Amino acid sequence: MRILTGIQPSGKLHIGNYFGAMKPAVELQEQGDAYIFIANYHAMTTVQDAAALREMTTDVALDFLAAGIDPERTALYRQSDVPEVHELAWLLSNVCPMGLLERCHSYKDKIAKGFATMHGLFAYPVLMAADILAPQANVVPVGKDQKQHVEVTRDLATKFNNTFGEVFTIPEPSIRENVAVVPGVDGQKMSKSYDNTLEIFMEGKPLKKRVMKILTDSKEMEEPKEPEGDNVFALYKLLATEEEQAALADRYRAGGMGYGHAKIELLDKINEHFGPMREKRRELVENMDYVEDVLKAGAEKASILARETLNKARQAVGLE
Repeated sequence: MRILTGIQPSGKLHIGNYFGAMKPAVELQEQGDAYIFIANYHAMTTVQDAAALREMTTDVALDFLAAGIDPERTALYRQSDVPEVHELAWLLSNVCPMGLLERCHSYKDKIAKGFATMHGLFAYPVLMAADILAPQANVVPVGKDQKQHVEVTRDLATKFNNTFGEVFTIPEPSIRENVAVVPGVDGQKMSKSYDNTLEIFMEGKPLKKRVMKILTDSKEMEEPKEPEGDNVFALYKLLATEEEQAALADRYRAGGMGYGHAKIELLDKINEHFGPMREKRRELVENMDYVEDVLKAGAEKASILARETLNKARQAVGLE
């Protein structure tokens, strides 16, 4: 089984990224041949500062290695180091209906939020499909809200295969149903685009200040509160055991506990869970030559598969 996932270096990685992509990737690397790409081409739809893009790309590599990615079992690489995906994206574009892209939730959501209507943003799912299909991935771990991107990939691979012959493996999404959408501090989906995140490697006063900003209702401390539907409790559930969740839920319903107390409980859980990763990341920063070697080795491994796939696709369409 070949497993692939990717993440944009468009800002500091957050808890939503961790539970939606990083944690599943760490778990799945024990089950098959794993590939993780840092989607720096995709990030260009929102990041147009060269220095910032370079820095954030390096940050993602550090974050994934600190989170438990093992270079001996997982190929970690920069998207830009495997240029074959771009030619593959053009080949896929020629079997991609406009309506398929117009229906994509991510595009419609960003346009509604005021993002510029660029071709890169519109055609984003085609390049993502090329990323997935280039190494012939069988499984793609995604959050529930990202399932549509894998469905688009499946559609394009099927259309290409039906038109030109069997070239692509049809991938399957691997979805963590219990982490459908991780709420941000404002109650919307946690997203770097919305500036509502809780960063994995943020510490101390900045992290506490961010946690204390999480949106809640206006119930007074003495009033009973309903944990389900509360943003603080939703985040706490991701990090706590079932017993700890039940205990905090009882305190909510009993009254006499303010949301500030719940936020401190959440802060403690964040620090407990991510503390060891923060320490490992500090060690990696002191050995950047190692990090660069990991990325180059990952790109070399991914490129071998991508070239094989591209050659098959070029021959199928008549370019060779």
